[in-house]
Amino acid sequence: MPNKDRFHDAVRNALKKEQWRITHDPLFLNFAQVEMYIDLGAEPLIAAEKDNAKIAVEIKTFLGSSAINEFHTALGQYLNYHVALEEQHPARVLYLAVPVEAYESFFRLEFGQIIIRRYHLKLIVYDPSQEVIVKWLP
Repeated sequence: MPNKDRFHDAVRNALKKEQWRITHDPLFLNFAQVEMYIDLGAEPLIAAEKDNAKIAVEIKTFLGSSAINEFHTALGQYLNYHVALEEQHPARVLYLAVPVEAYESFFRLEFGQIIIRRYHLKLIVYDPSQEVIVKWLP
């Protein structure tokens, strides 16, 4: 089982504050003979409020020395997990959780915006110190 990201618990707590129930920590997939672990699986506490949605969340910290290298890794994981979820859990929506500082300094750049649009990335922007979700995109 993979190690948890530094901000794993902050995102978990932020989701709980927004009335999500954590159903998997991590969410295990065995797809096409490859084992994968998405950081969290969740569903709304009150299903009617969130249209009975189920989500999977891959958490990233972006604390390394190269934002682009971390972005390459995050995007690769996101795309792989997206395919696996489409095949095995098509009702579950995948989100990439990124800290607000990384969103402001990297994802809002033109390059980041182009990639978000091109690959239809869904983001959760979180504040790790406050343990809150700042925004859901899109």
